[in-house]
Parts: sequence; structure tokens; C-alpha cells
Amino acid sequence: MKPRVALVTARAARGLDEDLPSLVRAFGAAGAHAEITDWDDDALDWARFDLALLRSAWDYTERLPQFLAWVERTAASTLLLNPPPVVRWNSDKHYLRVLAEGGVPVVPTSFVGPGAEPRAVLQAFLARESATEVVVKPAVGAGSRDARRHARGAIDEMLAHLRPLLAAGRSMMLQPYLASVDRDGETALVFMEGRFCHAIRKGPLLPAGAPATAHLFAPEEIAPRVPDALELAVGERAVARVPFGELLYARVDLIRDPQGQPRVLELELTEPSLYFKYFDRSAQRFTAAALARLASTRRGA
Repeated sequence: MKPRVALVTARAARGLDEDLPSLVRAFGAAGAHAEITDWDDDALDWARFDLALLRSAWDYTERLPQFLAWVERTAASTLLLNPPPVVRWNSDKHYLRVLAEGGVPVVPTSFVGPGAEPRAVLQAFLARESATEVVVKPAVGAGSRDARRHARGAIDEMLAHLRPLLAAGRSMMLQPYLASVDRDGETALVFMEGRFCHAIRKGPLLPAGAPATAHLFAPEEIAPRVPDALELAVGERAVARVPFGELLYARVDLIRDPQGQPRVLELELTEPSLYFKYFDRSAQRFTAAALARLASTRRGA
């Protein structure tokens, strides 16, 4: 019997995930049946799938408790990748502290909890960081939603950005805006089974003075990129510090600091785009790795 694979997306992401057509074809060619499913489809029996792959559940940040409960239920019925402990850890960007404590160079980050006085945290951050611009964004967020770039002196504007989100119970982040991104963009390194596969360049996402995007994700400018040795080394260090062993997939997003050194902006282990259409046979490589995991799980059952 053909393995049945759920490619998990969200209603709001239907037609927007450019990875899904490549995966449907690749699984079909590998002798499996892949079906695109919405994570919050209550009528769906997840037990009828042999494997569920989290691909573009990009609205989970608005309903994190509901999403994490779904992750646990689904993992009890089928093989879910990446697995629940990884999703729980990676869905909140406090993981950046774990990476930094493990010696991974990350973008300097201060967190503001819902009960904190944001002015005091902001002033302490500005005393440490000399950047002329500041990024304010949620610790649980995706697609640059609720993220903005502010001038260093725009204290009232930043507080007006922070306070409604903190009042809604959301934890927020402060980071220096690293100006190199305007020239170089971001480098996103894709790893499969712990090994580097390919990389893309992502253009800058936060225009100066612009409001946060009103869409599911900010428009992206994507192109293939060959990473240099420094970027590869930082990406490998970040993946090695993940406290869950070797994962089916990971994406490490890097930007350069003022000294030209790559730093981790985000470590994407839950539902990252993997940009298959830019790299020949990358979807087939991912499919083979996923089916090998399924076969290994069955042998161990």
C-alpha cells in the first residue's frame, strides 16, 4: 500500500506555499500519495495518514495554544515532522537565548514580557546597542507580521508599537537593525538530516518607517545564493545546538553584523519555506529523507 502523506498547511496559505506542488510531484514519483491538508480541519482523521509534514501552517502564531494542542493530538495518531518537542521549542524565539548561551553568534536581542515596563527595557537596550534603527517584533511571530523598523530616537513610536501587543499577552523582542541587510539581504541555509542542502538570498523585508504587513507574510525577493565558509560554519553551529538531535529539516536565517560577521536572525524548525523550485532535485531529496524516516519508524514500532 502506498504511504499516505499529509502536507500540512493553513486555509490562509492555500495557493501561497510554492513548495507544495514540488512535494506533491516528488512524493508521487517516489510511490507515495501526498495530500495537502489544513492543520485546523476538524473533520480530518489524521490517523489515516502515515506521515504528517508541517509545511505552511503560517497562521499558527495567532492561535499558538490551539496549534500546539493540535500538534500533540496529531503526533499521537501519526508520525509528525518535525516532532512536537521541536515545535514547542521553536515556536517562541526565546530559543535565541539557548543558541547564544551555546556560543552561536545571534543578533543581539532583548525580550519584553507582557508584565514588563517597556520603557525601561527599551532604554536599557538602547544603552547597550548603538544601532541607528531598532526592530520591534513578537517573540511568537512569522512572516514579519507585527514587526516594524523604527528610528533609534522614535521612543514614543516604539512604545506605541509595543504596548498594545504586550497588553494582548504577547512577548516582544528588540533587535538592532543591521544595515548590511539593505545591501546583502539575508542568507537562508537549508539543512536536511543535519546536512547543508542549499541556500537562498532573501531581500530586506522591513522598509524604514513602513507599517507592519497586513498580509499573511511580507512580500519576499528570493534568489539562489552560494553561502561562504563563515555562513556555513555559523549555520552548522546553530543546527548542532538544537537540543533534539538530527532533524529532517531546518533553516537558518543569517545577516551580517557591522563587522561583517554572520549572525543568526532566526532558526526555522517548524514550518519554513525550503525553496525547492530554485534547486534541482531538492524536493526529491527531502521526499526521500522523509520516507526513510517513516520506514525507520515502522521498523522500530
